[in-house]
Amino acid sequence: MTQKAPALFIGHGSPMNAIEDTPASRGWREIATAFPKPRAIVSISAHWITAGVRVTSNARPRTIHDFGGFPPELFAVQYPARGDPALAADIASRLKVFGAETDETWGLDHGTWSVLAHMYPEADVPVVQLSLDASRPSEAHYAIGQALAPLREEGVLILGSGDIVHNLRAFFQRGGANLEAEERQFDDDIVNATLGGEHESVLAYRRHPQAAHAAPDWDHFFPLFYTLAAGSQGEPARVFNRHYFPGISMTSIAFGVPQ
Repeated sequence: MTQKAPALFIGHGSPMNAIEDTPASRGWREIATAFPKPRAIVSISAHWITAGVRVTSNARPRTIHDFGGFPPELFAVQYPARGDPALAADIASRLKVFGAETDETWGLDHGTWSVLAHMYPEADVPVVQLSLDASRPSEAHYAIGQALAPLREEGVLILGSGDIVHNLRAFFQRGGANLEAEERQFDDDIVNATLGGEHESVLAYRRHPQAAHAAPDWDHFFPLFYTLAAGSQGEPARVFNRHYFPGISMTSIAFGVPQ
């Protein structure tokens, strides 16, 4: 019998976490030791936004360095994980009602490989990426996550990669007031709603009084919906990596991982 794989949401923060020993990267390494190695990974990264739902079907997905202004050491990183064309076709079939199609133009962006470089440094687990369809509302992304949930029973890890708090203007301190207390309040309230199974509150996060500042970038928040949707009814959440920077929270959430 295949071991049920977890569903994770990872706050990935800066790409530099890929090559640095940070509290967050140590947390990624530690969480990977808390459950058996999955047979494959489906990653929903904040950094692949499309018109329509797409899933990578490359047998050998390329490592995408989708950023600028970082040292050469970061651009030299390669994460040579295999793809899984059969799994990609299966996912496209499961998501047919959402118009999903396979795609060989993308690969693994830093929302995926910067995290997996620590979780599975040998790159020995096949990885496919699922895009964020920019045309769909929160509830549709959650529904896609629900359709992916049965893959956990087949040993496939569901990985949402973004940040609950993500405001690059605040991170780079480009003027404005220091609202770190408000950002932490937003992060705390989202975590508490998650722990309480209040998924509708998370889906309606834009109503939170601090959302406009703490989470102006929808693409970094929406991967959380996939993780929540893939969690089983009543399955407890494990929260880790509660690390903060102005404008960024590294908070991560796991379902199906022992406390």
